[in-house]
Parts: sequence; C-alpha cells; structure tokens
Amino acid sequence: MMLVRHIRNGTVVDHIKAGKGPGVMKLVKGDTEDPVVLAMNVSSTRHGKKDILKLENVYLDEDTLDLVSLLAPNATVNLIKEGEVEEKRKVKLPSEIKGVLKCFNPKCITNQEREPAEPEFKVLKNPVRLKCKYCGEVFAEKFFKNVQKP
Repeated sequence: MMLVRHIRNGTVVDHIKAGKGPGVMKLVKGDTEDPVVLAMNVSSTRHGKKDILKLENVYLDEDTLDLVSLLAPNATVNLIKEGEVEEKRKVKLPSEIKGVLKCFNPKCITNQEREPAEPEFKVLKNPVRLKCKYCGEVFAEKFFKNVQKP
C-alpha cells in the first residue's frame, strides 16, 4: 500500500475518475513551486478506482473549480487549513463558462486578433459538452480533456 502524507494547507481534489487526474493536474497546478501529488488508480469502494490530487499551499478559485467539473464532474474538493479539513464540497457543472477557456475552433472570433471577443461557452450535459456562444461549435470531451486556461 502506498502512503501519501497529509498536507498542512492547500487543496485535495478527490474522486477524480481514474485516468483523468493528469488532465486535472495540468489545469490546476499553475506555476506553484510547492509540492503537488497525483495518486492514480487508487482503490475506491464507491468507484472501484479513482485519482486523487493534493496541492500544497494552493487554493482553487471558482473559475478553476468550474473547469475541474468539466474533467471530473464527480470530484470532491477539500480545503485544508492547519492540517484539518476546513471545507468539503462537490464540484458542480456550471451552466456557462466565460473568459477562462479558449474556443477550440481556430476560425472563431475569440481566436482572432483583429476583433477579439471574450470566449463564452454554454455547458451541455449528458454527456458533458461545450457550445461556443460565438461560432456555435459544440465540443465533446475529447476536445477539452487537455483543457488549459488561456
């Protein structure tokens, strides 16, 4: 059994679908020089296998949590302070995402230099997809599995 130490302050993203952890880590890690631990294929009584991400001294903002929900809609986020869980909550899929994700269509006006517009997407559910407000393109998970902030 592999043991990963507890973090003193920071965020734990738990119940990530097995194999989705690297995408979530890429999204939330940012430029931190503090420890980041990704445990993959951890046994779970509820899901069989899961991934867990621990971010020392990192607290995720609401925009980032919205993006996490795209990749891990069943994730639980634990905010840790002084070694104790201060807050625990499930991520929720937002109805829309604005300004934190680029449109995947290179011809979309949001990707043009002459008249740039802030990217906006409607979040479609079952399965999760994104629909661009400007170009109308609908993107399935295979397009945003490696999602990054602009």
